[in-house]
Amino acid sequence: MDDQSPDVSPIECRNLWKIFGQRADEVLAAAREGKVGKDEALTEFGCVIGVADASFSVRKGEIFCIMGLSGSGKSTILRHVNRLIEPTAGSVHVNGQDVMSLSDKELRTLRARKIGMVFQHMALWPHKTIAGNVAFGLEVQGAEKKTCRDAAEEALEKVGLGGWGHRYPDELSGGMQQRVGLARALAADPDFLLMDEPFSALDPLIRRDLQDEFLALSEKAHKTTLFITHDLDEAMRVGHRIAVMKDGRIDQIGTPEAIVLCPETDYVARFVSSISTLKFISASEIAAAGEVAADAPAIGPDASLPALIGQLANGADHLAVKDGDKLIGRIGRSEILAAVGRDLARR
Repeated sequence: MDDQSPDVSPIECRNLWKIFGQRADEVLAAAREGKVGKDEALTEFGCVIGVADASFSVRKGEIFCIMGLSGSGKSTILRHVNRLIEPTAGSVHVNGQDVMSLSDKELRTLRARKIGMVFQHMALWPHKTIAGNVAFGLEVQGAEKKTCRDAAEEALEKVGLGGWGHRYPDELSGGMQQRVGLARALAADPDFLLMDEPFSALDPLIRRDLQDEFLALSEKAHKTTLFITHDLDEAMRVGHRIAVMKDGRIDQIGTPEAIVLCPETDYVARFVSSISTLKFISASEIAAAGEVAADAPAIGPDASLPALIGQLANGADHLAVKDGDKLIGRIGRSEILAAVGRDLARR
């Protein structure tokens, strides 16, 4: 596949539909006209709408999260990107090329060299060493043994498993096995990572540790990632942007801040109602008009609420919110308390 030009999204879905069942074409036509939804498709046609008119693009180096409840269609979308599933309608583009137009040979190259996949259950080969599992993708590509060995050792170092290459999967904990899965995806140095609920089967503390490790690796390697999760907290923590899905459709796409502070549908509002808005609030959003003392500490418009509280805790009566030399407003204890009160009332 051609290298990506600057104005082409690494991954893009355009009006993607996936309908399972023998009467998929009938359901597609009716659904496009707004005559049937997911329930009617099942009861009247015996079909399941997996994905309905989904469109989004993933930016280079971005972690794009798709989240929703079980059956919402998030994993179905992911499986279209490397063409494990054929769409009923619409298209998926990788580096500007329609995946559905690829020959079998081109598709194998895409899967082997361009895309790394990390699943919830890694299905490691019990008869292979950890290094052998990690190097498998490169072996399939026909790489030399030394190249495979060096790449496996480097990938294991990246995920904190240096020195474990000679051991076998049954000697590792669940969290360590998940690290092996991530190392296997990284070993071939793919352009994209497709991650399907990679940490959801792990205990909360281990899950958080692996999220931290993944974020550190992502920042360093700058991989374009499509990340699937049903965990809202995980999406908020990991994603640069989030697509919230319901019944096969994307309800809203936005940054974690936008999703929490400005939900566009009742469903998204209910989904994020348990998330505190306080950590997403910036100084510019709660600044009030009023006089500002000459000696009031200045703070930028993007300053977070903890930073504001820290400044006021040092004894200042109020803060001057400034964008360069321009005064935006003032923040005192009353503005802080009002923001907290709105958050409590929302929940």
